[in-house]
Amino acid sequence: MRNHTVVTEYILLGIPETKGLETVLFSLFSSLYLCTVLGNVLILSAIISSSRLHTPMYFFLANLSVFDLGFSSTTAPKMLSYLSGLSQGISFQGCATQLFFYHFLGCTECFLYTVMAYDRFVAICFPLRYMVIMNHRVCTILATGTWIGGCIHAIILTSLTFQLSYCGSNKVSYYFCDIPAILPLACGDASLAQRVGFTNVGLLSLICFFLILVSYTRIGIAISKIRSAEGRQRAFSTCSAHMTAILCAYGPVIIIYLQPNPSALLGAIIQILNNHVTPMLNPLIYSLRNQDVKSALRNAFPKRCFTLKKN
Repeated sequence: MRNHTVVTEYILLGIPETKGLETVLFSLFSSLYLCTVLGNVLILSAIISSSRLHTPMYFFLANLSVFDLGFSSTTAPKMLSYLSGLSQGISFQGCATQLFFYHFLGCTECFLYTVMAYDRFVAICFPLRYMVIMNHRVCTILATGTWIGGCIHAIILTSLTFQLSYCGSNKVSYYFCDIPAILPLACGDASLAQRVGFTNVGLLSLICFFLILVSYTRIGIAISKIRSAEGRQRAFSTCSAHMTAILCAYGPVIIIYLQPNPSALLGAIIQILNNHVTPMLNPLIYSLRNQDVKSALRNAFPKRCFTLKKN
């Protein structure tokens, strides 16, 4: 029997093939993170402060902003910490917590995008019955279901990953704790965790994406039947923003978890797009072409700024 030391701390080696670029990367990612926090806080403030935005669509958009804040905060602070020259270490419990919240919030967002697609389907295909179908109770159940579904998914993956023995190397060849980076360090047989992780993440993403495509196919058919050019333009504008956000979110997930021999650098770039760029873009996608959100922001903030300028 060989002696093994039980792992109590992991060393995050960072983004592959970026040695010497720590200062540049710190500036880049800190800017992205600040924009993410600012953009999503502004969206939340606009939705909460404006009674016109207290509708099912904006209720789910507020949920998305909360998830984007949490999702980017799962990996960004620790990454910025070691890029600034501080410790690259993360405790065993901290690594498990990071993996749990990463998959909890990521899966919840997948479910939430599916619910948002269904909301747009009802709004465009059944406009007269929209507020009856998407009533307060239904919206609450759907939102709660996304939370619970994401939590169950994350508990399964985290428990399977960290019930294994880790008694060898503690160097994680990545910039945060994720299943593909942690499982190779296990001393025991990790095949079950790998299969469940592949099935859960890949299959759930594909099923949700398929349901979204079905919803938007029905929406496209309904839009084509609208006689008014202005009505078609407004419906298409709203749906195109949703589809852009969905492609930004689902594309990286499917590429990462369904490619047979992933490149470390390519995987890291795609994960960065998914973890840091998409949460920053969502407020821009949903607000730049949305007059209601822009109006709510103007009403919520400029009055105070104008008063300060006069004083």
